[in-house]
Amino acid sequence: MLQLSGVTKSFGNVPALRDISLTAEPGRTTVLIGPSGCGKSTLLRMMIGLIWPDSGSVSADGTLVTPETILTLRRRMGYVIQDGGLFPHLTARENVVLMARYLGWSATRITDRLTELAALTQFPADALQRFPAQLSGGQKQRVAIMRALMLDPSVILLDEPLGALDPMIRCELQTDLRRIFQTLHKTVVLVTHDIGEAGYFGDVIVLLRDGRIVQQGTLHDFVHAPAEPFVTQFINAQRSPLETLRGTLA
Repeated sequence: MLQLSGVTKSFGNVPALRDISLTAEPGRTTVLIGPSGCGKSTLLRMMIGLIWPDSGSVSADGTLVTPETILTLRRRMGYVIQDGGLFPHLTARENVVLMARYLGWSATRITDRLTELAALTQFPADALQRFPAQLSGGQKQRVAIMRALMLDPSVILLDEPLGALDPMIRCELQTDLRRIFQTLHKTVVLVTHDIGEAGYFGDVIVLLRDGRIVQQGTLHDFVHAPAEPFVTQFINAQRSPLETLRGTLA
């Protein structure tokens, strides 16, 4: 479980998070959503200790996230960013097993885990020896997901992992990611700007605006019981051009 209590953060004179209290429940997927600059990625980075709150606290399974505890806690967290963040000079395999090798896993244990993850993510085994520049966008993200899962963490944090992909590849990875989440029963926190994607993945959706939580709940709650007009405005702003065209032609 991840828990934030009264968290605030400013960058210079610009507030990024304002008194945020939030719990990501074990085994469930919590989706952070909102317009650009609302604080959702800042919140995620705070969970994994890449930045620190000005006030308030962050804890993982009851342990405060501090400079003293973060290295141990990070080994129980997987982290995926939008472009994958792969090291270009390492092969796909080397990227995935990097931390396991650092921690002294045996060659057999590494190979067994890698085989398991390649099957789970449907990544072709013959592509493991390729470098990131030789992989498609979807393959890079599958490698990033394998790397995040390598140590079998209890928490997976994903910062817009599908945002840079074309629609067909994005749809395919959405299906695979949800299957992975359902199979592994991990605590997942995912950042997206897409309300449809939030509804597809989220057990709980958290909508932020200007560093504050506007509403949290299911997509049904957002549509049928919006906490304020901004919730409806945010949903309506994401109507696709195809939906608008269909409405015009109807």
